[in-house]
Amino acid sequence: MSTAEIGIIGGSGLYKIEGMTEMEEVKLSTPFGEPSDAIILGELEGVSVAFLPRHGKGHHISPGELPVKANIYALKSLGVERIISVSAVGSLKEEIQPMDLVIPDQLIDCTNGRESTFFSDGIVAHIAFAEPFCPVLSQILFEAADKAGAKVHRGGVYLAMEGPQFCTKAQSQLYRSWGADIIGMTALPEAKLAREAEMCYATLAVVTDYDCWHLDYEPVTTEMILTTLQKGIDTAKRILKRIIPLIPSKRDCACATALKNAIVTSPKYIPDRAKKDLDLLIGKYLDR
Repeated sequence: MSTAEIGIIGGSGLYKIEGMTEMEEVKLSTPFGEPSDAIILGELEGVSVAFLPRHGKGHHISPGELPVKANIYALKSLGVERIISVSAVGSLKEEIQPMDLVIPDQLIDCTNGRESTFFSDGIVAHIAFAEPFCPVLSQILFEAADKAGAKVHRGGVYLAMEGPQFCTKAQSQLYRSWGADIIGMTALPEAKLAREAEMCYATLAVVTDYDCWHLDYEPVTTEMILTTLQKGIDTAKRILKRIIPLIPSKRDCACATALKNAIVTSPKYIPDRAKKDLDLLIGKYLDR
């Protein structure tokens, strides 16, 4: 089976990547179930990539029902070390306008009930998560977006809400008071699980609306998002083609060794099933 260096997770409106060659559709099963859909392996600008539509073909999986553990594990099993996530978001700041792009650097977790760790059922690990998005990959993504002529904001707080309903006005104003810049439904638990899998993770957020706090704009609706989303997705595709060749092969960020001192359970107490299921992630540390 082929492998890939870079993974792209496509959000709303991004279900395929034009320009990919040598394409191969791979259906995988993981210890955590099946991914959202088959993964498309191929080359983009001469670099091996793996593309996964987050919500599946036809957009049939709700944000709170996404098989995120399976998605991240499947990409890891293909050799992916870096993930670029494309996500539609709402703006919570006047200066971040619809059709802008944001490369966030912080997260607030307002989801509930989502499985957000690989480490349970007899094994405990505490990763550092102060910088939830890889700063190196995020900077490269910002530079590629800027050179592509997009109006892009470097940094910002992404508030991840549970959904699938949109916010009330009271929630939207509360999140603004917290200092959040954009709001979406999918960056978590993706970012947490990617860090646990020692994978770099960065988000290219496409702003589609002002949520429901802005007095001069109608509250966000699905129709509103879909109307403005396609232009933003077209820009995101151009950026992806630019960034892929710019990503260095060697990683020197903290993401690459996130588990090095994070596993606190003594190996002799880790259940055999956990060792087997998580060998892809922890095997190199248990063999020392």
